Amino acid sequence: MTQLHPLRFEPIYRQYLWGGRRLATVLGKSLDSDANYAESWEAVDHGEDQSRVIAGHMRGATLHQLVSDFSREMLGRHAPRAQFPLLFKFLDAHQNLSVQVHPNDLQAAKLEPPDLGKTEAWVVLHAEPGSLIYAGLNHGINRALFENAVQRGDIESCLHRFAPTKGDCVLLPAGAVHALGAGIMVAEIQQASDATFRLFDWNRVDPEGKPRRLHLAQALETINYDLGPISPCKPVVTVDPQVERLAACEKFVLDRWTFEGAKLLGGDERFHLVAVLEGQLQVEGDPCDQPVEQGQTMLLPAACGPRQLQARHRTVLLDMYLP
Repeated sequence: MTQLHPLRFEPIYRQYLWGGRRLATVLGKSLDSDANYAESWEAVDHGEDQSRVIAGHMRGATLHQLVSDFSREMLGRHAPRAQFPLLFKFLDAHQNLSVQVHPNDLQAAKLEPPDLGKTEAWVVLHAEPGSLIYAGLNHGINRALFENAVQRGDIESCLHRFAPTKGDCVLLPAGAVHALGAGIMVAEIQQASDATFRLFDWNRVDPEGKPRRLHLAQALETINYDLGPISPCKPVVTVDPQVERLAACEKFVLDRWTFEGAKLLGGDERFHLVAVLEGQLQVEGDPCDQPVEQGQTMLLPAACGPRQLQARHRTVLLDMYLP
């Protein structure tokens, strides 16, 4: 069996019109210029978008290559799979994101080219006073009422909204209408999909004065009108008082660890995707000389078995894996 080690990847940065500078100022990312950046894709295996290993004897390998060549070692009990099933990123919404909806697996399989559905969860890292998250439709909004609002140009009146606080987790199943409001930064775990249908883009135009493309017909067919309003998840304490479950669904499990000292992670025949939100972490077998810092991500392949995590000071991390 190939000896896989804990994996670190080169982030893939995305510049969209709604981005800002908080990837650098809040998370300490080394951005190349003074330009605004919207997203940092930390772990991705989706078509040409590929995370590459930056250290160790797997250096230079893409995540897709690893999953293809070492499926059992990477995914454990969840092997084999055609691709790594999750995508993790950080988002900085300096402006509102578009109001959008994602298809489920059955709907996405009919796209050209086919894709996975997109269920996702946000963990709020920063929120300016007055910032809003739009999640789900208000009570009583059915398809007929929503289509009427679309025709009137009044989608916003149908959207459930709330003011988030740092640490909130929002689980957004496929079919949920949603938008991230200006002034918010989140960590996002999702299915490895890029299938998005835009409903409304706040009447913005690009640098050439053109509005962004909307996908109204597809979106109206994709929305799950039975979901209703979506509010932050209530964390659930696990058998370990230092670990709380933020979200769990058939697509992923999202736990938050808050600890100091040594703990073990892994050894359960599944991979673990770990992102440090506060503090820093030394990971047993990490080929890098430096600890995993705030805003950095590591993948523990299933074959790594249990690994010791060492936090000299209070550290908060996200642990993401398949059920």
